[in-house]
Amino acid sequence: MDLPLPVIAGQDRPGPVLIARPSQQTAPLVFASPHSGRFYPPEFLAESRLDALSVRRSEDSFVEELFAAAPEYGAPLLAATFPRVYCDANREAWELDPGMFDGPLPPWVNSASPRVGAGLGTIARIVASGEPVYQRRLSFPAVETRIQRCWHPYHAALAGLIAETKARFGCCLVIDCHSMPTHPLHPPQTAPDFVLGDAHGTACAPRAVRMVEEVLAGLGYRVRRNDPYAGGYVTRHYGRPRESVHVLQIEMARALYMNEATIERLPEMDSLRLDLTRLIARLAAADLGFLRG
Repeated sequence: MDLPLPVIAGQDRPGPVLIARPSQQTAPLVFASPHSGRFYPPEFLAESRLDALSVRRSEDSFVEELFAAAPEYGAPLLAATFPRVYCDANREAWELDPGMFDGPLPPWVNSASPRVGAGLGTIARIVASGEPVYQRRLSFPAVETRIQRCWHPYHAALAGLIAETKARFGCCLVIDCHSMPTHPLHPPQTAPDFVLGDAHGTACAPRAVRMVEEVLAGLGYRVRRNDPYAGGYVTRHYGRPRESVHVLQIEMARALYMNEATIERLPEMDSLRLDLTRLIARLAAADLGFLRG
């Protein structure tokens, strides 16, 4: 299935995930984009205190488009259609802030994680720019339904693709695809273009990380490892090298391809897409047998 153009509230509600599959999977690779979804349900927008642009500040906008060539090189591409601010698939299922709710939460909810404290749990309290999302407190039953309809299908799809890939090839490398905003304290001349996160060496074979790093650096990009993004829930939960499943998070600087103020594509997006296609092709052509535990 081809991934569609952006879907914003007012159009038909899509399913929670889209999977673009190759005609035949020929590489032990899975590409995944948990944060590029941009369907904003009307009922969510009615609850939000933010305008139509501000509510999109947390999006990894257009990331699934940048990696759209994956199926052409024999690897599936998974993308969430729901936005991160609505439900964050790169968190545990139940990282929730009690202060956001109109009643007590079940005791099994994780309300003490650092992500919750920062306002960026499974249901975000703020957008990336720090602005509060909601006008009023939320109902836990409504949020429970949201998580069941969004978080669980995404992870069921990702786990399924990993299992299929491992069964076919004996191993799997997940490339978890993200974008990062410009940091006001990082001069553009020295800020990284890409940050590779392998949970400080625990989620992915060093040889695979080095391969990605060398391709990107060879294309002229500044590449950094694990600083400031070492990988989120997906990286840490699924990255199990001893079980032949490896996860590498890739963060791309948004300034490379989009206007961060207006959330619009720049002409430079085409050249970045070509470079990422070169990365995909390099990984697809490589002998990745070393990923087997």
